Amino acid sequence: MIPLITTIWQTQSWQQQMQQMIRDPEQLFKRLGLDIAARPELIGALKQFPLRVTEAFVAKMQPGNWNDPLLLQVLPQAQETEPQPNFIDDPLAELDANPAPGLIHKYRGRVLLITSSACAVHCRYCFRRNFPYSDNNPSQKDWQQALDYIAEHPEIHEVILSGGDPLATSDDYLDKLIGRIANIPHVETLRIHTRLPLVLPARITPDLIKVLTKHRLHTVMVIHCNHANELDDASTDALKSLRDANIHLLNQTVLLKGINDRAEILIKLSRRLFETGVMPYYLHVLDKVRGASHFDVPESTAQTLMREVLASLPGYLVPRLVREDPHASSKRPLALL
Repeated sequence: MIPLITTIWQTQSWQQQMQQMIRDPEQLFKRLGLDIAARPELIGALKQFPLRVTEAFVAKMQPGNWNDPLLLQVLPQAQETEPQPNFIDDPLAELDANPAPGLIHKYRGRVLLITSSACAVHCRYCFRRNFPYSDNNPSQKDWQQALDYIAEHPEIHEVILSGGDPLATSDDYLDKLIGRIANIPHVETLRIHTRLPLVLPARITPDLIKVLTKHRLHTVMVIHCNHANELDDASTDALKSLRDANIHLLNQTVLLKGINDRAEILIKLSRRLFETGVMPYYLHVLDKVRGASHFDVPESTAQTLMREVLASLPGYLVPRLVREDPHASSKRPLALL
């Protein structure tokens, strides 16, 4: 029997893993046995959007493979610096729906709070890669304006914590913020959008779960998983602990060229998610943010692709193919060709 080898990061707390995440491409390439000299053009992209990735996520990548589907999600590319028509800084016009610092109100019945600017991974296709977090990152004492807005709108029944990543904040911060949200009588549901169960599973601790479940609100967690390779044992254990605490688990995926734009990849992902107790929720076509055009899959291709997925899976495992348009009243479902 081959003994298991424990690396240093596996013995660290989630806070230590956050602090010591990989920020230097040379360090990343060294971990994966790749030669940085072979890709000097990548460095220019870091000036627009820095590299951030945890050791836990890198451990799931295949060494020596420039085309690993997890590596491609975080790897700077020369194409990011090339201007592309219709790819802009704020593709969803979120700044037009920003009535208070940290609050985005686009859809009736729910609002989104930018709970943190920090994240445990910088996905190169992130639609908020150019977002002005400095203007939308209130401290604990500064949340009152956003909370007053929610209290003044009785039609708001759901509050979504997003970011960055809301779980990049401390348990104490989350506890106080969620408590203040729960004190607003007409809010019924707390939704958390997070990547951390996949890129930093150590974050899902018993103390965190207590914070997420101690209040009266129904708690939903929407994870963001793009490929079945992201679901290793540590991540599935983290998700199981959330599910065992009666937190409803959904997944949203972004359709990414060269990463998951084949039917067999999406089918495997849906099956793997279901095995882990997570329901497929949305498959997003790419938001046209500046710097991410190389990930774009044409809408017609996405529709044809989803027909193949629908033919191979039961309906409850087929995520809804959607596009998010600025100033629309909801996400737009895309009919299958």
